[in-house]
Amino acid sequence: MIVGAGPAGIATSACLNLLSIPNIVLEREDCYASLWQKKAYDRLKLHLAKNFCQLPHMPFPLSAPTFVPKNMFVQYLKNYVYHFNVDPLYQRSVESAWYDKSAQKWVVTAQNNVSGLVEEYVSEFLVVATGENSEGFIPNVYGLDTFKGLVIHSSEYENGKTFGDKDVLVVGAGNSGMEIAYDLCNWGAQTSVVVRSPIHVLNKELVQLGMYFLKYIRCTIVDKMVLVLSKLLYGDLRRFGIQRPLKGPFLLKKETGRSPVIDVGTISKIKTGDIKGNIVMTSIKDIQGDIIKFTNGQERQFDAIVFATGFKSTVRKWLKEDGGLFNEKGMPKHKSPNHWKGENGLYCVGFASAGLFGISNDAKNIANDIFRIVDGK
Repeated sequence: MIVGAGPAGIATSACLNLLSIPNIVLEREDCYASLWQKKAYDRLKLHLAKNFCQLPHMPFPLSAPTFVPKNMFVQYLKNYVYHFNVDPLYQRSVESAWYDKSAQKWVVTAQNNVSGLVEEYVSEFLVVATGENSEGFIPNVYGLDTFKGLVIHSSEYENGKTFGDKDVLVVGAGNSGMEIAYDLCNWGAQTSVVVRSPIHVLNKELVQLGMYFLKYIRCTIVDKMVLVLSKLLYGDLRRFGIQRPLKGPFLLKKETGRSPVIDVGTISKIKTGDIKGNIVMTSIKDIQGDIIKFTNGQERQFDAIVFATGFKSTVRKWLKEDGGLFNEKGMPKHKSPNHWKGENGLYCVGFASAGLFGISNDAKNIANDIFRIVDGK
């Protein structure tokens, strides 16, 4: 059983199919990769070069650009699902999964959202493929319910067409937040960004260069080299309220899963004042109507808020017995590369904070491990 038909779930199913291991994929939405097909903003491109983003056993075509746009990636997934005969069961919301010790099987119950019936599945192995991005996270903000304007999570943002001439606050300065701010500005919105913590700012070419050298050189040396180039490219961003973390970008990614911001043009707009980046190193204190108060003492009026505050795992809501595989936040207790395997045939894929590259490695490891166990019986 595989729970989730995002890239993680379909990659695992494909790897199992190649080894002739029967599997069922359960998906709560009405399509595979719903986050990409329904909840990704229009201008999104893969932030890493295509060779770091391909799923197992199917490279991107040579004609594909180095940084693949959203629509082309969705087409790639369509081809992938067809080629490897991945056939998820849609509209199945998993309610519980537990391990029957006497039968030595996993029991999964799921609500069929079409028929309304509760279905039960029994399997020898269970793969959790709901991933780190299962549910959009909006922090608790005092007075948010009094806000008169539009409040959305970044997963609901498509483009800035309907935001023209409006004052929009983007909360969060990760890759999604900074790119949404850039898009809003291009559509004519009066855009401000809340930068809540220090961030590294690189461009795609610097990330690609760094990932190449990581194959041959220690992470700390690569970080120093990339940071020197970043400072030459962007200058000192502290006067715009953007500070760098103490640890380098690739070490920080490895230890915490936090990615550097890959700039698409946002920084230049902050420098020119087109994007108001002066609400920085702060957070929202409270909201009163359309007035937002910040912890640094500023007060501003806004028409809309876009929360680019990330996602959270939902595995704790339905997985009843995990043998210590997940922590209280629904993330693996063990760091990569030892995060993907639990007890009694339980696995997880897409929880390594390593994007599509990590998903590909997890899927292959899981399929090979299951094949080894099955083949040995």
